[in-house]
Amino acid sequence: MRVIDLSLPIADGMPIYPGDPEVKVKVAHTYECHTWELRQLSMGSHTGTHVDAPSHMHPGAATLDELPLERFFGASRVVRIEDPAWPEGRGLFFSESVGLECFDRLAALRPTFVGGELSEELERALLGIGIVTYTGLQGLDRLPSGTDFMFYGFPLRIVCGDGSPVRAVAVVEAEPAGLGMNA
Repeated sequence: MRVIDLSLPIADGMPIYPGDPEVKVKVAHTYECHTWELRQLSMGSHTGTHVDAPSHMHPGAATLDELPLERFFGASRVVRIEDPAWPEGRGLFFSESVGLECFDRLAALRPTFVGGELSEELERALLGIGIVTYTGLQGLDRLPSGTDFMFYGFPLRIVCGDGSPVRAVAVVEAEPAGLGMNA
């Protein structure tokens, strides 16, 4: 198997959504002064690669700590808007920008989660029906086309959390020895 990191690195001053808190990563303790190293983190709950809980855009909806852990991992597939059929019973990811035009298809399938470059309108609609969303992903183009992979994107256990940075990873089956992408 291969593990593919889909996460953006968190760094001091990294790009953020306009209006979100700046990201600050500062060394607070050093080996020389304290005999250990420690960093102080300051950032919004939707920094970098992150998951959104329904409460992010809907007052009174489920928060991260209210959702079972099973909602943050599972069999998944990358799909394209023009695919004639999207698979049921798995998380769905888009490597292209998608908007509200995909909502009806997604609502009918009820995937556990949806990820990719989602428009704000699509994200709001999905969260409104209880489907968690992942944004700020990188490297979705490295995932196999037309086959399932396991996705893991666990949030921090934030009380009343509306969202959380995640370390998003995909676990894909390794290709048999001697077979490459061009075989």
